[in-house]
Amino acid sequence: MRVAFLGLGHMGESMAANLVRSGVDVLAWNRSEPALRRLAALGAATGASARSTLRGAEVALLMLADERAVDEVLGRGTAEFAGNVAGRLVVHMGTTSPAFSASLGEAVREAGGRYVEAPVSGSRVPAEQGMLVGMVAGGDADVALVRELVAPMCRRTFACGAVPGALTMKLAVNLFLIAMVTGLVEASHFAANSGLDLDLFRSVLDAGPMASDVSRVKLDKLVRSDMSPQAGLSDVLMNCGLVADAARAAGIATPLLDQSHQLYAEAEAMGLGDLDMIGVSGAIEELTAARRVTRIMQGR
Repeated sequence: MRVAFLGLGHMGESMAANLVRSGVDVLAWNRSEPALRRLAALGAATGASARSTLRGAEVALLMLADERAVDEVLGRGTAEFAGNVAGRLVVHMGTTSPAFSASLGEAVREAGGRYVEAPVSGSRVPAEQGMLVGMVAGGDADVALVRELVAPMCRRTFACGAVPGALTMKLAVNLFLIAMVTGLVEASHFAANSGLDLDLFRSVLDAGPMASDVSRVKLDKLVRSDMSPQAGLSDVLMNCGLVADAARAAGIATPLLDQSHQLYAEAEAMGLGDLDMIGVSGAIEELTAARRVTRIMQGR
C-alpha cells in the first residue's frame, strides 16, 4: 500500500521520516524542496504536485498548517476535489477546528472517499523520536487501519469515536498544555525577578510531584534562554483561538485559556511569533516593567 504524506513542516518531516524508516512506501509532497530532498535521501518517493501525490496513493496523510492549506491542497471547492479524494482514505493529522473537520469529512464522503481524523499531541522532539500521542476518529475499520499505520510515529494511539471526536480531544489536551506551560513561564519569571537562582528553581521543581516531560524540557530552555521553537508561539496562539472558538460555540467557560490567549496575542504583536511558546515570557516581562513604572510614579 502506497501512502501519500503531504506537509513536511515543523513536525511533518520527522513523522514522514519515521514512516519511511519503518518500511512504509511513502510518496511525499511539500511546498518547499529542501525537506523533500532530505526525505528522498531516506528512500521516499516524491510527488511533482499535490494533485499527483494524492492520486498516486491509496491513503493520504495530511500534516498541513491550517484549514486554508488543507482545502487548497485537496482542491476543495474545485473540479479537482473529487478526483483527488475518490476511492482514497484521507487522514487529517493537523490541528483545525472540529467544525471544519466535520465539514471536510462530509465533503470527502460525498465525493466517494473515506475520512479519518488523526491529530497528534507532541512537538518537534517527540515527532523525531516517534513518541507522539495519536487521537483517531472515524469509521471503525478505517480507524483500526490508521492506528496501525501511524504506529511508527506514535508511542500510543486512542480511538475517539466518530468525527470530530479526535480533534475535540486534541483541543482539550492543548488547553491543558497551554495553561500548564504559561503557568510554568510565569512561575519562572516570578522566581527570577524575586532573586532566586533559576537553575536551583528548576532542580526543585524537577524533583517534585509537578514535574513532567514537558516541564523539564521547557524549564531547561528557560534556564538557557533557548527560544528555538519546538512548539512555535504563533502556532500556540492559533490553537488558543481554536479552543476559544469551540468553547464559545458550546457555551463553555475557559478563564485560564482566555488570559493565556491574551498573553500570546500580545507576544505575537511584539514580534515574538517565531519563538518557542515560552517566548510568551516577553509579554509577561512587559507587564512587570509597566507595573514597576506605575509603582515609581506613585512613589512606592
